[in-house]
Amino acid sequence: MTMSVLTIVRNRAGHLAKLIEGLERSTVSPAELIVIDMGSTPPVAVPETAFPIKIDRLVAECLPLAASRNLAARHAVSEQLLFLDVDCIPMAGLIKKMSDALAEHAALICAEVLYLGPDDARGCWDEGELKRRARPHPVRPFPSFGVRREDNAGLFWSLAFGIRKSQFTALGGFDEAFTGYGAEDTDFGFRTQAAGIPLMFMGGAGAFHQHHASEDPPLGHFDDILRNAQLFRSRWNFWPMEGWLQAFAERGLIDISADKLTVIHRPN
Repeated sequence: MTMSVLTIVRNRAGHLAKLIEGLERSTVSPAELIVIDMGSTPPVAVPETAFPIKIDRLVAECLPLAASRNLAARHAVSEQLLFLDVDCIPMAGLIKKMSDALAEHAALICAEVLYLGPDDARGCWDEGELKRRARPHPVRPFPSFGVRREDNAGLFWSLAFGIRKSQFTALGGFDEAFTGYGAEDTDFGFRTQAAGIPLMFMGGAGAFHQHHASEDPPLGHFDDILRNAQLFRSRWNFWPMEGWLQAFAERGLIDISADKLTVIHRPN
């Protein structure tokens, strides 16, 4: 079966170049790479590759993460979809592994992502060396090979995952009521579970996460996180992103009640 690879990007040309380089090293080429440009300046440019690359542009005031992933899926020609965040470098065996797993399992399948240090994969890179240097996620254990069912839908993450397009379409994709940053992927995981689609973790070939600066907690996304957290709470009856919300509360920015977030003052 063929597989479409999908990514979304805003102003991360270097990361996108490494993602494409990883796809070019793949043991099985993708049917296509679909790139949704969320307002990069300058607009995204890509090299010539052995596989086609399609670029579309979707610009909104807030990062349109949910809408952009949905747009990418609508463009896809393949039944098998592999979503990669732009800061991921796919391993050479990822497409083959994910394609085989999706052929066998009608599931939402997360590939393992290993985290690189600040100096890794900055120039020429070797996959074996990156594997030796990279670190696994501290709270998301993956099998060493094959797939394992994961019953905690809250552990779904959108960095690197596969799903059949027919299932993604039937679910309605990511809920575009979540605008900007935060909780749209957790909501997708729970809606997938509610629809009877199992979540699976896949070991073996996965992806490398390229190091980049980040805020913890992400104060730059303060409004998005509060709005999306409130929407998620109204739907699922618990708070998502608890670590970030608690960090906001500890800084005196918000008050968290049983079912409401109240802004005390905004970060500057």
